Amino acid sequence: MNEFLFFITIIVSFFGVILAFRLWDRRGLFVWVGFATIIANIEVSKCVDIFGMSMTLGNVVYGSTFLCTDIISELYGGKESRKAVKMGFFALVTFVVLSQFSLLFRPNEYDQVSGAMHTLLSSTPRTCLASLTAYFISNTMDTYLYDWIGKHTRRIWIKNNASTFTSQLVDSILFTELAFAGTFPQNVVLELIVTTYAAKGIVAICDTPFVYWATSIHSKSSTNQS
Repeated sequence: MNEFLFFITIIVSFFGVILAFRLWDRRGLFVWVGFATIIANIEVSKCVDIFGMSMTLGNVVYGSTFLCTDIISELYGGKESRKAVKMGFFALVTFVVLSQFSLLFRPNEYDQVSGAMHTLLSSTPRTCLASLTAYFISNTMDTYLYDWIGKHTRRIWIKNNASTFTSQLVDSILFTELAFAGTFPQNVVLELIVTTYAAKGIVAICDTPFVYWATSIHSKSSTNQS
């Protein structure tokens, strides 16, 4: 069941990215990056078994932000894709701050969700600090790598996969160590790094056709406008 849901989440997330791009061009991708970073950092608190490996949730939704920045880099340049990274960073910082304020309110006698909110959001500061660090470094690296590789080849699948696989490795190491070191035994942390990177690798491979699709949409749109 988890494996089935994993691939369904990939399909829904990537089609969502394409729909946002088709409806609102790069602005839709900017919005997607913002809320995807928040959703991924809520999901990451949950550990699951997929393909016999332990991993955290959020890898697919988080991976969709790399799809967005690669599309933006391909069509509008690295400067615009780094703008999307900064927007996602801003959204995540705002979420952390406001979510912690919500925990300070005393619930009344009719409240039924305060305990669940504390369970979910009390771990958010460390998780989000780890995510902020890993997100900003790895996504920014992805945009620069995409531009650099683009100077040596025009093949989208090479630019997309080489930049994403490299930056996702950095992201997996940084986030897992910062978020879970000391909380889990180190062997579990190392396992999470490996399994998380494996999951992100699958997501990265699956997103390549969607970069081509977005490029085709943009090309047809430009032709129609001219």
